[in-house]
Amino acid sequence: MVPPVTDVRSLSLWWDQLAAADLGVAGPHPSREPLDGDTQADVVIVGAGLTGLWAAYYLLEADPGLEVVVVEREVAGYGASGRNGGWCSALFPVSAPALARRHGRDAALAMRAAMRDTVVEVGGVAAAEDIDCDFAYGGTVTLARNEPQLVRVRHEAAQAAQWGDEEHLLDPDGVREHVRAARVLGGSWTPDCARVQPARLVRGLAQVVEQRGARIHEGTRALRISPRAVVTDHGVVRARWVLRATEAWTTELPGAHRAVAPVYSLMVATAPLPAQVWDEIGLERFETFTDARRLIVYGQRTSDDRLAFGGRGAPYHLGSTVRPEHDRSPAVIDHLQRALVDLFPVLDGARFTHAWGGPLAVPRDWTPSVGLDPDTGVGWAGGYVGDGVATANLAGRTFADLVTGADSELVRLPWVGHRSPAWEPEPVRWAGITAGRRAAELADRVEQRTGRTSRAAALLERLTGG
Repeated sequence: MVPPVTDVRSLSLWWDQLAAADLGVAGPHPSREPLDGDTQADVVIVGAGLTGLWAAYYLLEADPGLEVVVVEREVAGYGASGRNGGWCSALFPVSAPALARRHGRDAALAMRAAMRDTVVEVGGVAAAEDIDCDFAYGGTVTLARNEPQLVRVRHEAAQAAQWGDEEHLLDPDGVREHVRAARVLGGSWTPDCARVQPARLVRGLAQVVEQRGARIHEGTRALRISPRAVVTDHGVVRARWVLRATEAWTTELPGAHRAVAPVYSLMVATAPLPAQVWDEIGLERFETFTDARRLIVYGQRTSDDRLAFGGRGAPYHLGSTVRPEHDRSPAVIDHLQRALVDLFPVLDGARFTHAWGGPLAVPRDWTPSVGLDPDTGVGWAGGYVGDGVATANLAGRTFADLVTGADSELVRLPWVGHRSPAWEPEPVRWAGITAGRRAAELADRVEQRTGRTSRAAALLERLTGG
């Protein structure tokens, strides 16, 4: 068994900022009381990340009389909710054309509209509940730094309007109005993304949920999820409804080892940068930024004027284990630092103060889902593939409607009730995921060197479902 975290400051820049601000999390494990023996509730939620806490929030909004219990193995926000890149975006891992092929055009349009609305919803709740999470609705800039990237950016922008999404093509001068990076040929901007400080969001939400009457028990590990009951290492919680919101840690539950693959994404952050450096970089409106390479990168300007930058590319670990030692990879950290300096040469010689990572939950078909089995009372949500800050809110609202029986548009969205197939056993799973990562790396190198689209991209699209 993995020992519990003893100092949350090591989890991410975001947690370190909370500790520095003395917001009740400084020093060792800031645990709420664990479960104290058997108990009962109307709803028990496993996992106190954004999905579980949003579910509790909207359940209590719909019915303040509900008894809601949340059990968390570590601390609220320990997982991806407190370590991610701080993008609250309308991104969804399945493209609108793919959704339309599976469920029809109307369903795809509804899913895209729900994701756009969710970005606004998160900002609205944060404001209404006085959750100071540095929410800045600046949108996202996507840079094209070689010809294949420019082709992809133009294609995505052309498709966006067909699905109700707003995406503006930019020439190099247009890009510079948002961000000034090196070797930019063009790009695009969409308003449907906000910068957040994710640990502030999840911890603030936990406090609001408690104030509304939910019981959160940290340091309480769920050993088994069963119909109408959750067995933990501190007692059994019996409830009519049992909601699983465990994301990458789902793999540690009995019978769920192959439900998702925990694939790691890592981040780095600079020290606060002086005003003259920001004059060179831009991001005055706190836009988030990326480029159109295959191996995804993502960045933001933080409220204390750092650059926080992350990317995929960490190796998948054979056996699908979630372990603290996987949160760091010196080679990937070095690559991220060099990639950021390549984007912004003014950072050459800048000091990097933080490096961290964490697992994403990747379903076999790359399709997130939320659902509730009315016969067993067991619900599930997750598999966000790294696009979870906003999607978790949508899942929480959908959970609330499913539990309370509300006949809403949310419960008819195409991801509701979806069941992803199980991953293949090891080492087949390791081979497939590793092949995908290497195909992305190879495609990026070839496209940068030749200026032509790499044939490895076709393999990547097959491995990720296109």
